[in-house]
Amino acid sequence: MTKLNERKIIQIFQNNMGNKRFVSEDVEFFKVGKTNFVLKVDTLVQSTDIPNQMSLQDAARKSVVACVSDFASKGVKPEFGLVSITIPKKLSDKKIKDIASGLGKASKEFGFKFLGGDTNEGKEIVIHVLLFGSTKKIILRKGAKTNDKIITTGPFGYSSAGLKILLEKKKASGKFSKKAKKSVFRPNPKLKFGVENAKFFSSSMDSSDGLATTLHEMVKQSKRQFTISKLPTNRDVLDFAKTNKIKPFDLVFHGGEEYEIVATISPKNLSKVKSNAKRQKISLFEIGKVSAGAGVVYKTGSKTIKIKNKGWLHFRS
Repeated sequence: MTKLNERKIIQIFQNNMGNKRFVSEDVEFFKVGKTNFVLKVDTLVQSTDIPNQMSLQDAARKSVVACVSDFASKGVKPEFGLVSITIPKKLSDKKIKDIASGLGKASKEFGFKFLGGDTNEGKEIVIHVLLFGSTKKIILRKGAKTNDKIITTGPFGYSSAGLKILLEKKKASGKFSKKAKKSVFRPNPKLKFGVENAKFFSSSMDSSDGLATTLHEMVKQSKRQFTISKLPTNRDVLDFAKTNKIKPFDLVFHGGEEYEIVATISPKNLSKVKSNAKRQKISLFEIGKVSAGAGVVYKTGSKTIKIKNKGWLHFRS
């Protein structure tokens, strides 16, 4: 079994596919004339990505959400898609129809059209989704400027709590349990918000690998320091953490699969973006500030804590 994590495995493929200078981005893109053509592929695997309590309709939708969230963070609307599905030989007709239904409903929900795809036989369900779109300008992970504000859609902590309820049987009220599980089963990428507001962002990134990982990648590429002064979460997440003796810090920063937008923005554009978020009934958190330096720190009162680069990573032991 490999001892490499996901990032190191990706680097091996980059080095062998003629792209050693590759810079990590949420989407891939290339320019033809003045138009950037945007692509994103993501994979959902039954054994690692689908909890037992999750319906196949929701699983199929989530395979689409993983790509849509990346498009949202770049402010690009997906236009077309392809899908490749591995299906076990003994999978029932009903379950196959559930997968197809989930994909079809997701394409309508997010406003794109599937052009086609491929099917194959295998030992477990695997869904690969590829989305296409186009835009004049791409907002990169780098670009944060000193004195920019750091914002996120949110809140964070529900999906991490949901997985702990599902997989570790952590205690929660019925209302909170339902809310947290829904964030795992039916995440809500902020596509419309991203498309409308990306023009105001100096840098942006999807948060699905965890908030800490996202912030670290953005500071690395922007060569700046991010100082976080507010946890982007709600009271019920803090109550869940207290009940189960979990650090709220870990739920918020070191979870994953939130599918939110993290961005930096000039102070002069902040009120406009907040107004747009309010109009769309989206929770928007102003969580900190960009400064000269390096790394990600959390400042509370007189204490300053370094935020570790830890989040969701495949192949991590």
